[in-house]
Amino acid sequence: MKPFQIILGIDPGTQLMGYALLKTDGNTARVLLMDTLKLTSYKDIYERLEKIHTKVGELIKLYQPTTFAIEAPFFGKNVQSMLKLGRAQGVAIAAAMQAEISVTEYSPKKVKQSITGNGNADKEQVWKMLQRTLNIEQKPQYFDATDALAVALCHHYQISSPLKTNTKGFKGWEDFIAKNETRVKKK
Repeated sequence: MKPFQIILGIDPGTQLMGYALLKTDGNTARVLLMDTLKLTSYKDIYERLEKIHTKVGELIKLYQPTTFAIEAPFFGKNVQSMLKLGRAQGVAIAAAMQAEISVTEYSPKKVKQSITGNGNADKEQVWKMLQRTLNIEQKPQYFDATDALAVALCHHYQISSPLKTNTKGFKGWEDFIAKNETRVKKK
């Protein structure tokens, strides 16, 4: 049996930050936690950034994730919003790096494609697929939490896929089979 992994997924934001933890053995995944950090009561942006860093640090300490996945900000027209979102993402990443956890970033389109098969799916479609895939009954108050869960599940799919790229690469089918003998069915 493969050792389990715990994936911390983050949907960064300076007003609401979604977070989710997913436990996986490489084949199956189950939700440990899915919630939202509300930051609207803090007027100072730097205080919000500190709260994000602290929350991510607390989640890491409590759940000891083995890997960290975060949604990349999408490029909109409002430059100020992009800068704020980038800062939120940066402090969350810094907390993971401080704990020496590997960080992977996914575009919103990649996450949607991975979960629904459609890179242009809306938040409700993503939620419905998460609900079916992970057997979740109760919808959270904010889609930021489900977005974070989608990022974590997308990461699970990427790291557990038999099609994932091997950093060493393969030099043809013979090389692939030699490096994956346990996955070859023999008659």
